[in-house]
Amino acid sequence: MNQDQLVVDKIKAAYPDVIEDVVDFRGERTIYVHTGQIREVCQLLRDDADLQYNFLSDICADDLLPDFPRFAVNYHLYSIPQNHRLRLRVWAEDPEDGPETVGDVWPVATWLEMEVWDLLGVRFKGNGSLRRLFLPEDWQGHPLRKDYPLGYEEVQFSFNWQEIDAKKPYAKE
Repeated sequence: MNQDQLVVDKIKAAYPDVIEDVVDFRGERTIYVHTGQIREVCQLLRDDADLQYNFLSDICADDLLPDFPRFAVNYHLYSIPQNHRLRLRVWAEDPEDGPETVGDVWPVATWLEMEVWDLLGVRFKGNGSLRRLFLPEDWQGHPLRKDYPLGYEEVQFSFNWQEIDAKKPYAKE
């Protein structure tokens, strides 16, 4: 039995209704897990002697606007002894009611969840350290959301320089 199937079988044996979907794409297996049980599944994957997913390499999220649920949180796991990668994915319908923290499973998750909250606004239940990591404390909003205003400045070219120049603030004499 290959490692991909072993992972699915072990999860189904321990938690029969937790897997929502399994997707294989370009050699990467993604297991969609019920949001309410992500911590238990991660604990199983780390502690099982046949699996040993002892390294959480990343947590990231996707803003799928206009789809619903809007956010998907991805957990990228690696088993050093088995030399095997796996991605778990959970849905976050409401960013204020996101998945449970996995900081007690892998301590680095506290920082990775802080990054996701800072940039996308997905709040992890039980993570008491959610604060700005990359942005200033007084920053408003979460800049990786699709509905975040761009706030860019139009590029000046030779054909539109007068229009751009008229919008620039100059010191008054």
